[in-house]
Amino acid sequence: MQKKTLSSKTLIKHITEAIQEKKGKNIVIADLTKLGNTICDYFVICQGNSPAQVGAITDSVEEELRVKCGYKPYAVDGLRNAQWVAMDYGEILVHVFLPDMREFYDIEHLWADAKLKAIPDLD
Repeated sequence: MQKKTLSSKTLIKHITEAIQEKKGKNIVIADLTKLGNTICDYFVICQGNSPAQVGAITDSVEEELRVKCGYKPYAVDGLRNAQWVAMDYGEILVHVFLPDMREFYDIEHLWADAKLKAIPDLD
């Protein structure tokens, strides 16, 4: 059970800031709320250029939400190889990819009916 109840949009803002802090790129938010039978309401998808950066982005998201929002992930999977890490925050799933893995799985387009919002890179 999470300590605080914040809106998904507030959590996504914090997640995005944590990704950008570690220079994560190509951030896309997939809004799944208008689709039926989905496992969550939002995907936040991004990428790092190396396994070390994928791990750093994951750590940054986890720390940001824990410290500033009082939220811990229900599960984090994929850190061993750090090619694709999935972080489960209930209504939000965060996906951190290496570029080739992101291209291969192309999850944004698996959910083609979702509303996609690209967040500009900071640099």
